[in-house]
Amino acid sequence: MPNKFIIASLFTLLFCFSIIGQEKKTKKQKLKKEIVTDSLVSINNPMNPLSPAKAAFYSAVLPGLGQAYNKQYWKIPLVYAALGTGIYFYTNNNKEYNRYRDAYKSRLAGFKNDEFYLNSQGEPLDTPRVTTEGLERAQKFYRKNKEMSLLAIVGIYALNIIEANVSSHLMQFNVDENLSLAPHYNINEIDATGNLGLTLNFKF
Repeated sequence: MPNKFIIASLFTLLFCFSIIGQEKKTKKQKLKKEIVTDSLVSINNPMNPLSPAKAAFYSAVLPGLGQAYNKQYWKIPLVYAALGTGIYFYTNNNKEYNRYRDAYKSRLAGFKNDEFYLNSQGEPLDTPRVTTEGLERAQKFYRKNKEMSLLAIVGIYALNIIEANVSSHLMQFNVDENLSLAPHYNINEIDATGNLGLTLNFKF
């Protein structure tokens, strides 16, 4: 009897060690599988730390080229539409400024043959349609608008560079189901009122 008891105890003890060993082996296999899976994900979707700098550089060389590098082609027409609008207003204000400036210089030289001494049919007038003081005010107005248009062009150009850089940064964020933010709406069965909330899920 004592021998049978000892044999049974040894068999039970060995069986327990075998189970513990299998559990450790299973954990190691799972961990190895997770590591391999993570490495495969990183290989398939490599993170390039220089990508934002490249996008910004391309947009600095040619506006819209950084957006093309980020494969956001729909933004390119917006960039050129904004730049084109700024250039249009700058050109128009510069043209009007030179127009009033030429008339003002002609007045200072003692001439009375500028365009404001003519009516709509091209006939000369005794008094000009715009006074000399009006020409001065017009020059200041269009010069200010011209400078503002130039600042807008520079701002749009800089914004084009910043947008390409930021978009490239955002494209490299790892967004998956382990990190999610979702709104939810529940109906309270007691008083039949609605409960609106926000759920943040973060899985390790």
